[in-house]
Amino acid sequence: MKITAVRTQPYHIQLNRAISDANDPVGFDQMPMMAVWIDTDVGVSGVTLSSPSAQTLIHTMVNEMLIGRDPRGVRGHWKRLMDAAFKGGNRGLVNGAISAIDIALWDLKAKLNNEPLWKTLGASTRKVRAYVSDIGIGLSDDALRRLYEGMAAKGVNAGKIKVGLDQAADLRRIGIMRDALATSGKVPILMVDSNEYWSPKQAIRHISEFERYYDIFWAEEPARRWDVAGLRKVSNGIRTAVSTGENLDDISEFKPLIAGEAADVIQIGSKTAGITGMLMVADLAYAFDLPVSLMNCPAHFMAHVAAALPNHNMMECAMLGRGDGIIGRHEIEDGWITLSDRPGLGIEFDMVRLDQLAAQSPSGKAKAGSWGRRRGAGLVEIAPNELQERGEE
Repeated sequence: MKITAVRTQPYHIQLNRAISDANDPVGFDQMPMMAVWIDTDVGVSGVTLSSPSAQTLIHTMVNEMLIGRDPRGVRGHWKRLMDAAFKGGNRGLVNGAISAIDIALWDLKAKLNNEPLWKTLGASTRKVRAYVSDIGIGLSDDALRRLYEGMAAKGVNAGKIKVGLDQAADLRRIGIMRDALATSGKVPILMVDSNEYWSPKQAIRHISEFERYYDIFWAEEPARRWDVAGLRKVSNGIRTAVSTGENLDDISEFKPLIAGEAADVIQIGSKTAGITGMLMVADLAYAFDLPVSLMNCPAHFMAHVAAALPNHNMMECAMLGRGDGIIGRHEIEDGWITLSDRPGLGIEFDMVRLDQLAAQSPSGKAKAGSWGRRRGAGLVEIAPNELQERGEE
């Protein structure tokens, strides 16, 4: 059995709401995406999603290092790719390419086993606890209420909300989330995410104010992702747990955070050097008795990994409508993502729809490049409308 080819198709989708945070409160409602296939000589292909920016690297890596090899040695192939990236490092687009290839190979391996990936990875359950995330600091109060009430109707009682620009507005919005989630009939679990917008001292001041009114389960990225001393200062200065990790690429970046007691919840996702990298980071966290939480993804397909982790607490579900062009979905029932028995990741691509999405011109505000950091972040308090008034945003 051999890998014979890699195929990719970029496309873009219209989100069902704008994505925004403290660094980009206006946000965007269009997102570029790319379907990836790794083909074999037995007619079975592994699939995944990636960014179109990684297209050239994905083709180069597969063609130079994997063509003609048995696809089932996934961890060995991951190591080969990582070794090839040694000098430059597996960061940015290189990491994105390695992640996409690794996930497609795991999908392929499970399909060759004729079983869902959660079984290939050794999970004993198809259930993964879900939480809902707004990813929209610019959403209206009514839109927030509808989002959280809609998920509460599916039994979800845990939610995360973007914060950081306006403390009074943050307190009001947390209350909206709490009341909406309470309609699930369960005790709400509340989380906040400031996306590295604050300095450690700012984070302690703001989160401490939240704690006067609400029981906050975790505060996500309250300081810079690499700031061991700063994150530890925040963790020691508040009752709330500190979570971080979604923007780290490699296990080497998690090691100082964990060893330095700078994080209470470790976040991982497809960006964490693929499934193989995620498993390694989760094992590292387990050695320190730390829980991990998986980030959101289209159609919840990465919940397979969460199901196999003994220290996973709950997985983010953003419900952004990114499943357009994807066939197959893992449904949310009574607060849990329920994984299907379809082989592999449980998803395939609708080629007719992908062609349509590739041909359409963006009609809204599209994502260009990586997330930036808003001026003044971590330095001074800036009123929500101050930069607009100065013509700088």
